[in-house]
Amino acid sequence: MSAVFNQPSLARRIAPIFQGFDGFLAFAVMLLVFAGLLTMYSSGYDHGTRFLDHGRNMLLAGGIMFVVAQVPPQRLMVFAVPLYAAGVALLIAVALFGITKKGAQRWINVGVVIQPSEILKIAMPLMLAWWFQRREGQLRPLDFVVATVLLAVPVGLIMKQPDLGTSLLVLAAGLAVIFFAGLPWKLIVPPVVLGAVAITLIVGFESRLCVDGVDWRVLHDYQKQRVCTLLDPSKDPLGKGFHIIQGMIAIGSGGVGGKGFMQGTQTHLEFIPERTTDFIFAAYSEEFGLIGNLALIAAFILLIFRGLTIALNATTLFSRLLAGAVTMIFFTYAFVNMGMVSGILPVVGVPLPFISYGGTAMVTLGLGLGLLMSIARARKLSQN
Repeated sequence: MSAVFNQPSLARRIAPIFQGFDGFLAFAVMLLVFAGLLTMYSSGYDHGTRFLDHGRNMLLAGGIMFVVAQVPPQRLMVFAVPLYAAGVALLIAVALFGITKKGAQRWINVGVVIQPSEILKIAMPLMLAWWFQRREGQLRPLDFVVATVLLAVPVGLIMKQPDLGTSLLVLAAGLAVIFFAGLPWKLIVPPVVLGAVAITLIVGFESRLCVDGVDWRVLHDYQKQRVCTLLDPSKDPLGKGFHIIQGMIAIGSGGVGGKGFMQGTQTHLEFIPERTTDFIFAAYSEEFGLIGNLALIAAFILLIFRGLTIALNATTLFSRLLAGAVTMIFFTYAFVNMGMVSGILPVVGVPLPFISYGGTAMVTLGLGLGLLMSIARARKLSQN
């Protein structure tokens, strides 16, 4: 008598790999990927192979997300300290003998040329989440001081390069972990009030602070110029204020419904600088208008809301802190990019997630999504 074994179908063999993946998060990402490909084709079809490269970067990010999503959050903790230590060591190496391009010393050759500050976008929340997980149930004020020092070291090294955009992203990720870990409000309110007062004073005394020869001490000259240009871009409309003015013109000219796909005159007549990278939001706004902007913002809100929901429902403190911090990275990316293109924030080198061209940034986004998927997957599998 012979036994017959039924061979499971390919779909049944693959299904466990995708088990636990968060559908709402994947849906939000797919909306943004579609918008990114559409916008990149319009703004970059005559820009060499930029559209194809953008698609390749998205596939690479998707692959990284898929691989990282298979790793349980408990195993991710193992990489926290080594990744943070390697990132800080590389930042110190950059400060000592890094490669300088366009006045900034941000890269180092380790067989291939890399930008170590990108590592800290993920290593920083991993490290701080690991630290607070170890201190769970016995948190003291000193623990927040240690966390602040762990955050201040890489942020200071990145600002020294100088790279204000990346330092803001690393700072936002670290502060998110510290806040979600239970930082008392009495320690949060004073810096917020101090920052509001500082901004008010800068705006009120702009005519005195932005004249030539005034040293702001805490900022480099180019960073001071960006702030002053934001306050009054008309002072140098063909120079430092050109980016902001053209971005606002493109956004305004899109109106309610936009000029239509591939019909953006500011974009295709090359008035918008960096139209496939930092200022791609202006190109998108011109062609899709207010309605398109609201749809794009809704997709980002869905992504952020889902990320925070994953953080809220995570099974461990490490997972909650890490998911919350990664979600705030996406928020900071989108808020800072849209704000600088719209003329409400200084111009810094921060791309718009999934829309802007950029290989390193796309890899970082894919890694962040993988972390969120891993945390969501762990919870669903534990429930099952």
